[in-house]
Amino acid sequence: MTIKQSLKNLHRWLGFASGLVVFIVGITGCLYAFMDELKPWLYQQRMYISVPSESQRLPLAVIQEKAQQAIGTAYPLQLAEVPVQANRTVVFRTLKINRDQWWYGNYMAYYYRIYMNPYTGSVVKKECTKWEFFTVVVNLHIHLLLSPALGGKIVNWGVVAFVLLLISGLVLWWPKNKAAAKQRFWFNWKKGTRWKRKNYDLHNILGCYAISVLLVIAITGLVWSFEAVRDTVQWVANSSHTYAKPAPVFSDSTNRRSFSPDNILQQAIHHHPGATTFLISLPTDHKSAVSVYARHDKHPQYRNVISLYDQHTATLIRRNTFSGMNNGEKIYALNYDLHVGSIIGLPGKILAFFASLIAASLPVTGLYIWLGRKQKQSGKVLMPLKRAA
Repeated sequence: MTIKQSLKNLHRWLGFASGLVVFIVGITGCLYAFMDELKPWLYQQRMYISVPSESQRLPLAVIQEKAQQAIGTAYPLQLAEVPVQANRTVVFRTLKINRDQWWYGNYMAYYYRIYMNPYTGSVVKKECTKWEFFTVVVNLHIHLLLSPALGGKIVNWGVVAFVLLLISGLVLWWPKNKAAAKQRFWFNWKKGTRWKRKNYDLHNILGCYAISVLLVIAITGLVWSFEAVRDTVQWVANSSHTYAKPAPVFSDSTNRRSFSPDNILQQAIHHHPGATTFLISLPTDHKSAVSVYARHDKHPQYRNVISLYDQHTATLIRRNTFSGMNNGEKIYALNYDLHVGSIIGLPGKILAFFASLIAASLPVTGLYIWLGRKQKQSGKVLMPLKRAA
């Protein structure tokens, strides 16, 4: 058996093993790519309100109390999402995970978002986020609607197989000469070109043009999936130097002053005047520091800042900015934006969208190539997908 034949067999069997996973991850990746752009349009009634004349926002503590009353004490609120924009609702989140369950419906015990009118304190929308469309898409993308222990491993190794498929596919695709290259780079279809040839070109040519983007998407996915990959990437970025992880920080538990989300919010606005949204953790004890994620909706994620505050005094304890990170931490901070394409803005997202769509198509066109060869060996004619359906 030649090297090329061995690669063909490896490519085929890896495709069989991971095809369904690659298809699901690719399709959900397309749907997730423009989530931030689609949500304000799809969920306009719950995200936006009419600003009343001559009215001021209620204190955040009052809005939190009303949201807790609306959802019930059985569902303790854990996070407040506070947009700066005047006509946006304030959102509170509560969720619970059952880690011993393998199916998403049981693993995610509950997950709610409560959209509140910050001027009246009324509930705009009580959302069962557990089954909200984009939440389901994300969990299907990373866990196949299973637990991380089960579905996460399937997806992780499916992505490993996909990387090997891309590399082996590139080797198999590589043209021998200029004449072969003309057919490998362009769709030279004529009126009488058979569907089998078109399908073959869709698999090879689209895969060729998308491979660089797909490798970036897949490898950044592996950085999240495997701790060894993450540590190796950071170790290389830091020139083999290992940095100690920062020690955890806590609030001064001897200070019995009550937690005030309004004091924390005021400090966060002061420290991050350009932010458009603040995500504030709501502590459940007297020693936890309050985490504030200051986000600018138009900026890549790596430029956002996470700060830790004393829950009693609202004193800034630690601030984590991109400029203050070591090289390894910077590479990891860039990982999400590289994965979804937002590192270069909207054009990058569009590129990631079409690359994910091509990724989802590769198992389908690849399967049809294999079926065509099997039919040829048996002397039967394989009908086009449209006619066969």
